[in-house]
Amino acid sequence: MAPTKAANRFGRTAVDFGRPIRVLRLHDLRGGRLTLRLDTRAAIVCLLLLTVTATIGILTLGSGEYTVPPGDVIRALFGDATTKVHMVVIEWRLPRVLLAVLCGAALGVSGAIFQSLTRNPLGSPDIIGFNTGANTGALAVIMLAHGGYYQVAAGAMAGGIATAAVVYLLAYRQGIQGFRLIIVGIGISALLASFNTWMTLKADLETAMAAAVWGAGSLNGLSWEQLGPVAVVLALLLPVVLFLASRMRMLEMGDDTARSLGVRVEPNRLALVVTGVALTALVTAAAGPISFIALAAPQLARRLVRSPGVSVLPSAVMGAALLVTSDWVAQRAFAPLQLPVGVVTVSIGGVYLIWLLLGEARRQ
Repeated sequence: MAPTKAANRFGRTAVDFGRPIRVLRLHDLRGGRLTLRLDTRAAIVCLLLLTVTATIGILTLGSGEYTVPPGDVIRALFGDATTKVHMVVIEWRLPRVLLAVLCGAALGVSGAIFQSLTRNPLGSPDIIGFNTGANTGALAVIMLAHGGYYQVAAGAMAGGIATAAVVYLLAYRQGIQGFRLIIVGIGISALLASFNTWMTLKADLETAMAAAVWGAGSLNGLSWEQLGPVAVVLALLLPVVLFLASRMRMLEMGDDTARSLGVRVEPNRLALVVTGVALTALVTAAAGPISFIALAAPQLARRLVRSPGVSVLPSAVMGAALLVTSDWVAQRAFAPLQLPVGVVTVSIGGVYLIWLLLGEARRQ
């Protein structure tokens, strides 16, 4: 396919070597034209992943000690079910499925942000250490203050943001380089992991057990009470991500190129880092540290979409599909025993990480 040329928003000419992009022109109320660039393959992939997510979600809503057929699950979702089925599907199981969708999407977007900023498939909050920092903040609240859910959530947010600030400042040398950010993050993550282990060993048995269960990353026991705050915060953060997405693409081309296009490099990079950390801390606050979704989702979505770089929307949908599927496996693999979903994501993510490292080694 021959490259196509189009004028970008800064008046310069950009060359697009990608797949066919359908351009839709719509007339607004003032007689002007609105242009919408629609990547057909990305749209199809997102629709297929949404279908997979919905299918696994329906299976999850019907699975358990009280089995509900898929038809009855769908009727319950539309408000046409018996009192017992409504209680099981809507009141007990639906919040967990929705939390898996929202948390998976948040992790996918966070992973896309950091992999774009570092220009490295290993540049996810799992590797850089922001997950560990959020875990440290939550553990400090659990161990020292014996706080409740909202106190632990606030501690996770504070820990993640504080860790991001330390990593950013230590990695800053007249700008941020992706490789330096990853190396510094790995070092900080190792220090915080040791500190977390020390705190757990110093705690009494009951507190240590509670912290260990929470630290595995689990959606068990979550209800509508936890779903509400996650949905509200995510609804506030996603528009910010969409606003910064175009800047993220320009930053991938290098700082000098981004500056020549009129992008304020460091303020936009800092805004992306804070937003990505907030998404990771949000998930950690709600369900504990869930690893490898942020690492795997953007790269798997990129390969399905066949795009030159990671994209926000496909990464979000892939993250939701991965976490919903992992949670279904966690519930049913050893039923009636339910595993923390973090155990499943670590198991799958370890295999994925080996595959990714082997692929990177073959390119050298």
